[in-house]
Amino acid sequence: MTQDTPASDPVLAGFRSSIDNIDAALIHMLAERFRITQAVGAYKAEHDLPASDPGREQIQIDRLRKLAEEANLDPDFGEKFLRFIIQEVIRHHERAKNA
Repeated sequence: MTQDTPASDPVLAGFRSSIDNIDAALIHMLAERFRITQAVGAYKAEHDLPASDPGREQIQIDRLRKLAEEANLDPDFGEKFLRFIIQEVIRHHERAKNA
């Protein structure tokens, strides 16, 4: 097999198809998560609550680091990923509060 024909490899194509399905599921799960956190942001804005909840965020980070370890995923990567999501959620909550 040459380097320019990996797409014709059925094993590689199967792996890639699985990756594509997982990526699609991740996008749908993130979309659902953000629909819910947008409702949380609206609620917080309506009740004059802070956009960020550092205690809750730390609990979630600790919980997901443990889950990552159990799943044999690098917990540092899991934490970076979750922190990125949390930062985006806080940005949305701040925007809702200022609307």
